[in-house]
Amino acid sequence: MQIEQLKQLVLDTLADMKARDVTVMDVRGKTAVTDFMVVACGTSDRHVKAIAETVAFRAKEAGEPALGSEGVSQGEWALV
Repeated sequence: MQIEQLKQLVLDTLADMKARDVTVMDVRGKTAVTDFMVVACGTSDRHVKAIAETVAFRAKEAGEPALGSEGVSQGEWALV
């Protein structure tokens, strides 16, 4: 899967999950870890947890499993 396709998958999932304040940051040339960072907000701890789990699940379905995640169990914040 190309990076643009993965980015669009994430953005579509965030839209489906009704995430708020979605921001895409192009960090190519600033870090070797990734090309894009996508930041989004949820309306509650449960919503944040559901968003993170769904993004990870859909990426895995598409053949791009998440390398890891943090903060998902608490739901106050999540990093996938």
